[in-house]
Amino acid sequence: MKSTEISPADYDSHGRLKLPFLFWCVLLLQARTWVLFVIAGASRGQGDALLALFYPDHDDFWLGLLPGLPAAFAFVLSGRRDRFPRLWRTCRSLLMLAQLALMLLQLWRWLNGEALSGVGILLVILDIFALWWLATNRRLHACFSLAHL
Repeated sequence: MKSTEISPADYDSHGRLKLPFLFWCVLLLQARTWVLFVIAGASRGQGDALLALFYPDHDDFWLGLLPGLPAAFAFVLSGRRDRFPRLWRTCRSLLMLAQLALMLLQLWRWLNGEALSGVGILLVILDIFALWWLATNRRLHACFSLAHL
């Protein structure tokens, strides 16, 4: 029995399965420290104040860049997934590990005395949703399978 979750409109002009819109949102969520870094760099004189607002401890900022590396790697590799199928297949696992790391990093900060904030709670909720979506979405799973490259 064929799956009816994937329609012909879900394929691009090259016959590859298009990545879901939510995939790009998850990449932005995982690379949030990188996005903040780019915004701070583009804002010239206010960049230090912006970084200090979100990351008062500079060590946390540098630690926050690490989980965003798989998202940046997946973003770069997404356009060449047919050329590097083995690397592309491992991206899904790396993204799930990075999502778990982001979630645990926030929980670790709270256990070490960081105050609970609305933004922190929202990020943990989004991290839980993103991890669940990466693990269970069938169309995304099909995008990472060799049959749809």
